[in-house]
Formats: sequence, structure tokens, C-alpha cells
Amino acid sequence: MGVKLTVNQLNDAWIASGQKVSDLNDQINMALNNDKFSAEAMAELKNQRDNEKVRRDALHEQLVEAQAEQAVNLPKNEVTPLNPEQNKLKDKFISDFVNMMQDPIAFKVKNSVDSSADDSNANAGLTIPEDVRTAINKLTRQFDSLEQYVKKETVATKSGSRVYEKWSDVTALVEMDKEDGKIPDLDNPQLYIVKYLIKRYAGIITATNTLLKDTAENIMAWLTGWVAKKVVVTRNGKILEAMGKAKNKVTLSKFDDIITMVNTAVDPAIVRTSYLLTNQSGFNQLALIKDSEGRYLLETDPTKGNAYLIKGKKVVVVSDVALPNIGQDYPLYYGDFKQGITLFDREHLSLTPTNIGAGAFETDTTKIRVIDRFDVEVMDNEAWVVGSFASIANQDGSDNKAAGSKTTEE
Repeated sequence: MGVKLTVNQLNDAWIASGQKVSDLNDQINMALNNDKFSAEAMAELKNQRDNEKVRRDALHEQLVEAQAEQAVNLPKNEVTPLNPEQNKLKDKFISDFVNMMQDPIAFKVKNSVDSSADDSNANAGLTIPEDVRTAINKLTRQFDSLEQYVKKETVATKSGSRVYEKWSDVTALVEMDKEDGKIPDLDNPQLYIVKYLIKRYAGIITATNTLLKDTAENIMAWLTGWVAKKVVVTRNGKILEAMGKAKNKVTLSKFDDIITMVNTAVDPAIVRTSYLLTNQSGFNQLALIKDSEGRYLLETDPTKGNAYLIKGKKVVVVSDVALPNIGQDYPLYYGDFKQGITLFDREHLSLTPTNIGAGAFETDTTKIRVIDRFDVEVMDNEAWVVGSFASIANQDGSDNKAAGSKTTEE
């Protein structure tokens, strides 16, 4: 039996495998330009490339699972304990959950922390109470959740709208020459309406009867871990979609391009709260950039350990899984995402089981559906810019690309 890989080892293996795919693609391209082209050699190269792609994707899946397992098995000293009142609610929720699992058809919930109808007035099963949602929210922070970087607004209705004015459209007040002078009308503000419509995002997991015989703590750990992982992956996907809708997109090739982006890409009114956002592979490339005397250009934040700056702006780093490359290029977003993107959270997570449908009857199991309700909308597409780069040259013109560090998505 082999040794179990750690999260870091899986991440390194995934990146290395991605580089092998990229190298094999380069070899295929070179073989096509070779006058001594060999069909047998080409077939062998393609076979190696395809096998490595399967291995790379499998490593990616295992990395995500390992990160989820690591988050669920947090040391007790890193978890804030529930107070007595929260424990009572937790125990009742677990009791109701087990009862609902044992008899989904007959189970009825009759108080505020249990069952309710969803937006379509259909029975939504068991509503996850606030204290359990709090535990889920704490757990999501152990993942690379993009939700923390955008504005989050809790809403109580299925749909609504917000009136918004861009910073770039805000006009100044008029200077008055006389105390008794007539105050002129200002230009009409350039207001626009952003509408949101809460959508339902659902997933199903299979639970065995063994789960119902476990302790309340183990049931809670299993349930919160599963829901947290699904919520993070789902919301990250929608936030990434919104991040891609920036008005301005720039391609970077030298350090001066990054400085220009920091100086000019967003309105001066929001520069103070703006920062740079990249993934782990992109950060590695940025960390290797050197000036003409061989010194690294990435600045160390004197107020925090292991934190870095470019032109005084914080560089935030998230995993390659949460913030994938843009095509084959590394991402480098810049701006204030809380000004530009809002996540409207309905805060109505619900669970609905069945032991008859979705193949549960044939396998003597119980299927549990979780529904998350939210919407992500772009409020100001000028509040951030999407930057991307294949590599950033050193200031002496040499290439600083790190071998074996770039993951290519096919």
C-alpha cells in the first residue's frame, strides 16, 4: 500500500502533471514541423499526452477532496465551540434530521428552525438553522472561498433591485460666489438599476443507514463538511463568471505593465481599497521577477509576515483550484471587488431526503438534496480589471519563467 499524499504533495503533483501535458504538446508541435515526421512517433506522443491529461485531472479531483477532508478534520482548538443555547438548537436539528432520514414521507416539521416552504410554495424539507449555518460558514473559510472578496448582502425576498451610481459618473457640487446666490441645478446623476433574482442551486448525496446510527457530532461533521464544500464550489463558479465581465482586460508581459495597471486601471476614488488577486502558480511567477541588479521586485509587507506588495498594493493569493488560469495564462485581477460585485444571499439552505426516488429504493439508501439560494450580480464593471500573463520578463529583458510550475488546461 502506498503512502497517502498530503494536500501540498497533491498540489505539487497536479502542477507537475500539468507541466508534462504542456511539454508533450510542445513536442507534438515540434514533431509536426519536422521533415522526418513519423506516424508511429506521433501516435506514441499523443498516447503519452492523453494518459498524462487523465492523470492530471484525477490529481485535481483528489486535491479538491483532500482539501475538503482537511477542512472537516480541523483541530478542536481551531473551532469555536457553540454556546449552550446553540447546542440545544444543534441537538434538536440533528434529532429532526435523523427522524426525517428514517421516514422522509411521514416526517413533518412544525417550528421555526425546521421545515418551511420554498419560494415555489413546495415543501422544502428541513431548513438548516442559523447556528448550523454559522458552523458551515466558518468551515467554508478553510477553503479558498471567493465570497469573502465580494460584497455580500442578505436579502429576504426572491427578487429585487438596487439603484447604483458609478464612481466615474459622480459630479461635484458647484462653488458659490455669493452667499445669497441662486443655487444651480446639478447634472442629473447617471443612475442605473441592477436587478437580482435569487436562483436555486441544488445537489444530491447518498447517505447509508449506518450514518443514522452514528453520534450527533459525527453526523454534524459529515453534514456541515459536505454542505460547505458544495456551497464554496458553487458560489466560486458564479463569482468567477462575474469577475470575467470586467469592462477592461489587459495582457501583461513586463513589470511596467503591472505598474501601469495599478496606476491607471481603476477610478482614483477606489484605488485606496484596491488590491491584486492571483493564483498560486501566478504568484510564483511574480515572485521570480528581478530588477537589472538581480534583486526580486516583489515587495515584502513590513506589517505582516509572508505578505507581499506591488507598488504598495497587497497581493492576495488563492489556490489554482479556486482561481484557475485564464486560458493558458496566469490571472492577475486588480481593483475593489466589493465595489464591483454583489452576492445576494437568501440564507435559506434546506435539506430534503427521499428513500424512494432518485434510485434510492433500488439501492436501499437515502438520497439527500441540498438547495442553496443566492444570486451574483455585477454592480460596476469598471471597479476592477482582468489582467493575464504568460510570463513577466525581468527588467534586464531575460525570461524569469519557472520550469515545471505552469498548469495548462486543455
